[in-house]
Amino acid sequence: MGQGRQEKVATSLEGAVSKEISASLAPVDAELERRYPGDPGTRQPVHTVYVPGDVFAAGTVRSWGDQALAALDEHAPDAASLAAVLGLSAGLAEPVHDRVRAKLEREPIEDLRVDFEDGYGNRPDAEEDEAAARAARLLAAAYRNGTATPYMGIRMKCMEAPVRDRGIRTLDIFLTGLMEAGGLPAGLVLTLPKVTYAEQVTAMVRLLEAFETARGLEPGRIGFEIQIETSQSILATDGTATVARMIQAAGGRATGLHYGTFDYSACLGVSAAYQAGDHPAADHAKAIMQVAAAGTGVRVSDGSTNVLPVGPTERVHDAWRLHYGLTRRALARAYYQGWDMHPGHLPTRYAAVFAFYREGLEQAAARLARYAARATGDVMDEPATAKALAGYLLRGLDCGALDIAEVARLTGLTRADLEGFASPRRADPTV
Repeated sequence: MGQGRQEKVATSLEGAVSKEISASLAPVDAELERRYPGDPGTRQPVHTVYVPGDVFAAGTVRSWGDQALAALDEHAPDAASLAAVLGLSAGLAEPVHDRVRAKLEREPIEDLRVDFEDGYGNRPDAEEDEAAARAARLLAAAYRNGTATPYMGIRMKCMEAPVRDRGIRTLDIFLTGLMEAGGLPAGLVLTLPKVTYAEQVTAMVRLLEAFETARGLEPGRIGFEIQIETSQSILATDGTATVARMIQAAGGRATGLHYGTFDYSACLGVSAAYQAGDHPAADHAKAIMQVAAAGTGVRVSDGSTNVLPVGPTERVHDAWRLHYGLTRRALARAYYQGWDMHPGHLPTRYAAVFAFYREGLEQAAARLARYAARATGDVMDEPATAKALAGYLLRGLDCGALDIAEVARLTGLTRADLEGFASPRRADPTV
């Protein structure tokens, strides 16, 4: 009774009230849009590999993949042995092992940084000049011949006085070399290390602006990552979060925040034996980074472990278990990227990532399918949860943990549908 009755709608406020409120909040709307544009919707690599500038060569990526495959063949040659080392369930063992092998054969590195900082050290100027020019030539060639990783770039020296000029010159040589070789590649990534003050970020912005002007590039074309390695980069002397200031100082150029495990731990006086990604000091720093970056479009990357999987099988297995556990821990805390320092880390990086996405596939797909169909279930999800579910599936697809066919079968959704749920504002042409 009464279902077909049309309700009488009455209001008390004049239309001008809404207009006045909207006008008063227009500056806030603009500020929210500027400071919190949301995730860029692009692929985020699962790791970054650092290779010293004097070691990087045309065959580095393939060499890392081959070394990782050799380690897998020697220390965990089949699904059962890998599962025994890492504690994988019977249902995950085969698909994870098969996908790890396929990944190492097809795309062993997702993000590579030619290192001119700690991994390279201080060299004669002529030597670093030549290494920077060589890095540009090799990267340009890799993009031309299709052997480039999805993301590639360099880590320059920091903006501190003793090495500032050297870092600026190396970056200039590298970027100029790329321009001379045909232009800046789409996957170019630059890393600014040991950032302590927001003013150092501002200086990096000025440097990139000057280069863009000199080479006739579109303003804002070049972005960079900020490496968090000092206590001052987390907490300023007045008690505010310095890292939040750094993001704003970048003026939209910051693409990521990378946690430096060992420099940061040492800065706080953590003993060498306890410097690790799961130390409480590390958790605190990364939590601050995560909150500061939320909604800004800047992504957070975890650090690395310095325990290398080398030597006898027992020692390799111990190192693999440690790396696998740290990676799974980071993923559960929404740090979807980390550093890998050795080819032997690649098998467990991908094993951890693939297990993370595959073990949650069916539940995430079912929840998103119910949400999309507006069906009921044992969990009542909201748009924010649908966004997280879609993002989870997209990250799994991007790294190779999942296939679009199986995701489509379980959700009834296309990749475009997933992207619409993951970034609804970007999917709306009116925004």
